[in-house]
Amino acid sequence: MRVSVVVCTYTLDMYEHFREAADSVLDQTYDDVELVVVVDGTPDVYDRVVEDYDDREDAIVSCNDENLGLLASRNRGAELATGDVVAFIDDDAVADEVWAERLVRAYDEENAIAAGGKMTPEWIAGKPSFLPKEFYWLVGVTHKGFADGPGEVRNTFGSNISFRADVFEEVGGFDVDIGGRKGDKNLQGGETELCARMREKYERGVWYDPEAVVAHKVFDYRTEFWWLVDRAFWQGYSKRAMETLVPESSGKEGEFLGDLVTEFVPERVKGLVRSPSIAAVVQLVILVVFTGCVGGGYLYGLAKYR
Repeated sequence: MRVSVVVCTYTLDMYEHFREAADSVLDQTYDDVELVVVVDGTPDVYDRVVEDYDDREDAIVSCNDENLGLLASRNRGAELATGDVVAFIDDDAVADEVWAERLVRAYDEENAIAAGGKMTPEWIAGKPSFLPKEFYWLVGVTHKGFADGPGEVRNTFGSNISFRADVFEEVGGFDVDIGGRKGDKNLQGGETELCARMREKYERGVWYDPEAVVAHKVFDYRTEFWWLVDRAFWQGYSKRAMETLVPESSGKEGEFLGDLVTEFVPERVKGLVRSPSIAAVVQLVILVVFTGCVGGGYLYGLAKYR
């Protein structure tokens, strides 16, 4: 089974991070891995990638004629890929050396049609003490309460997800309008929408393996309080939009919010009673604030997506 890993990039500012991502793909313990690089309409970046990777037999390099966006670039990468499995990782992430091996195991042993794994944080500017683990998803990291262990989930993060190539093709790839549908630049959730269509067609989700690990670099701006507040609001908005545009995508967020109210918040309150600390109080307050921001975004979305 060949695994083709698509990495999309577009700016020289990210080039060294892109190289680390690409090299982590090429350094997998699994033998049959193909790197597919799609440069999103930036000739200077394309020239650098060609210089560094185009002479490799296990790499394919392409450049869009213009900037088309991440989802269109991923679809282009899937078209170029020759593997039985097409996987995706971002240019600000680094795959564990056994990542591809774990994905292949899901296809071999679990008969998966899609597989993904855990996103762990690589704090570039240090971990923000106020950010609760329940909201790590705001920075593209697998959060507390995502899954109890290996098993089928709706979808994993877009930087640690893969599909059988024929399945990806049959469901039509990513919808390039997500993130811009009806001119709505704040709409997010390309992998959620794709996996909802996959479930509708095959009645199956993504096999989650927590040992298939990809580290996500969390840059300093992503740890700023107001950036996270804004992110939480528009994530709530996107959740409402997805419920309307793709009804099959709903449900998981409601379960998470239920866990917040019935399990995570009471658990933190009990912890405070047992061992009071300022840091614990701050995280509890932030937990409530971010939940409110997500709820506010959801209510705002109700006005547009009825």
